Amino acid sequence: MSENAMQDLRAGFHHEAFGSQAAFRTTLQALAYPGRIWPMSIEADVPPGGHATSSVLMLALLDADTALWLSPALAASPVGHWLRFHTGCRLTSDLGQAQFVWVGTGDPVPALSALALGSDADPQTSATLLLDVPDLQGGEPYVLSGPGIAGEQTLAVRGLPTNFAAQWADNHAAFPRGVDLLLASDRALVGLPRTVRVRPAGALAESDAPAPATAAAMEH
Repeated sequence: MSENAMQDLRAGFHHEAFGSQAAFRTTLQALAYPGRIWPMSIEADVPPGGHATSSVLMLALLDADTALWLSPALAASPVGHWLRFHTGCRLTSDLGQAQFVWVGTGDPVPALSALALGSDADPQTSATLLLDVPDLQGGEPYVLSGPGIAGEQTLAVRGLPTNFAAQWADNHAAFPRGVDLLLASDRALVGLPRTVRVRPAGALAESDAPAPATAAAMEH
């Protein structure tokens, strides 16, 4: 590690056990209740680069057995050295081999299909995508349904790819394979596990779509 990189290192969690448990608990809540916004307690001295929420989350979840892929802006920042120092994680340039993929605000978002999707026998080997976004509100609205959601939940995150709904439909259809998604602002988190259905607001749900016309009906 270079001298400049060493100078960029921060202390990490102020209290490692409490800080790590708080970040882990928030992440579990976000995935258990998809679409809800969960404030993240920033009990750490985080470096510049990505959102503080994401830095704390990665600090809690990574260890020496995990590989992390960073988007270009994050790879050029101190966060990679900081996470390697505190967690022992391995940084990889191979997107398909990473257990965690962290994309900074403004960087291109890789296609979900390019990430590790796991297998039917071992779906837990799939990747988790952590996406820094400008805001968890005020964006194009989507409607979520599925496990952990009572009825439907609206999601209006700013900074999602324009083809997000189509990509997510393919990701959801691959279950039990597929990617789980965490969306982070600087101080809060939203989770989207692969089990959740997503559709643009205004689009009909599958149960609301008209049934295909039968041959008999077409004759009339």
